[in-house]
Amino acid sequence: MLALLAVACDRHACAAENEAQPLHLSSPSFSGTIPGRYASCPGQANISPALTWTRPPAGTHSLAVIVTDPDAPEGPFTHWLLWNLPADTRSLPESIATQPQLPSGARQGRNDFGSIGYGGPCPPGSSAHRYVFDVYALDATLPLPPRATKQELLHALHGHILAAGQLIGRYPR
Repeated sequence: MLALLAVACDRHACAAENEAQPLHLSSPSFSGTIPGRYASCPGQANISPALTWTRPPAGTHSLAVIVTDPDAPEGPFTHWLLWNLPADTRSLPESIATQPQLPSGARQGRNDFGSIGYGGPCPPGSSAHRYVFDVYALDATLPLPPRATKQELLHALHGHILAAGQLIGRYPR
């Protein structure tokens, strides 16, 4: 679940993150296979799916969401970076605006499509890929500006994760 953080820290430095409490993450938008409306392939709506999670632990100051495709041919591909969601947030509706800062104060980063906000699945060829949705409860509000990269977000998350949850969906082209 916290494998993404291995990029930002070594095995010993991440010991606290590896002991994070679990959050249950789910989606009313999909179970198993991600419907086409959430894909970025031609003719699809490319909107973010709705997500819900359990209450984070006491001491949570903000939440972050990262979505990646670990099956991409060039290595993990980032589809969404969202952080500084208010601590009392328990869900996201579908179709979150693709703007750098949301009315709640949450911020979005650059995905690997080079744009801000959610970019849906559209794997090359005819293979199905996994899409990993991670939510993190943090003991801080991150001082990152909007449009940050995945590396910048991973670095900022280091040492601040109280709880984490993961949901995996598949999208066949």
